[in-house]
Formats: sequence, structure tokens, C-alpha cells
Amino acid sequence: MRLAEYTDHTLRVLMHCAANPGRLITIAEVAQAQEISKNNLMKIVSDLARQGVLETIRGRSGGVRLVKPPSEIRIGDVVRGSETDFRLVECFDDTTNACTMSASCGLKGLFGRALAAYLRELDAATLADIVPPPRRPARQAGAVIPIHAAKRAASRRA
Repeated sequence: MRLAEYTDHTLRVLMHCAANPGRLITIAEVAQAQEISKNNLMKIVSDLARQGVLETIRGRSGGVRLVKPPSEIRIGDVVRGSETDFRLVECFDDTTNACTMSASCGLKGLFGRALAAYLRELDAATLADIVPPPRRPARQAGAVIPIHAAKRAASRRA
């Protein structure tokens, strides 16, 4: 099974938002950082907003942000919301199935169980599980600490 590029881009948008908590993210920023066209991102952001995953704020200082904490956004829900076709084999769709072996074949059952296991794994993961926590700037070894900061730190310890 292969995810659609649309789903990959959807997950990247959400991951970018989760990696930058507390601020609005612009479509231009995501487009540049993730190397995705702005037109594709507009559709993705619109779909995520309609699904209640992203909040969009219009205007000069607008952008997008997650509606819920990353720990409450299940990857399985995101994939189900962005994938359009989970038919792994022809017989998954009773309306178009023309396979002559359908009545006696175990393939549909096997792939059905595999798909259920796949989605179960995705449901067990949240956006927080796949995005590392934001990093604080590391203090460089041998860096000079301004004297007023050193005095404040010393007075707190006292």
C-alpha cells in the first residue's frame, strides 16, 4: 500500500505546525520549508480546517495553527481524512468487482485484515508521537554569559 502524495503533504503540514507551537504558521513558510506548492497547500489547509484539525486566520498577520494539542490528533484519523481509496484489491468494491474468483477467494479477507491492522497501528499514534519536542537553543561550550544574567542566576540560587 502506498499513501497518496496528498496524504504525505497533509501529514507534513500538521508536523510543521506541531513543531512550531504557540505561533501562526503561514502557507508560504510551509511551502518553502517542505518544498510543496502553495496551491496544493491551500487545498490541504482548507480540508484540514473543514475537518476541524486546523484553525485558519485570514489577513496580513494571519496563518494556521492546530485546533487541538498534537497528543489529541490521531494519525489514523488524518490518513482516513486525506486518502480517497482504501481498495487494495478489486473485490473491495462490490459495485465494480468483476473478479470471477470472488466467491471462493481468500484474498479479500487477507487484505481486509491487513488493512485493519495497518489502520489500528496508525490509530495508536498521535501527532505528538511523530514530532520531536521543540528544541531550545543550545548553550555553546565556552560561551560568555552576560554579567547581568550571571548575577541574576547567582541571586536565585542564594
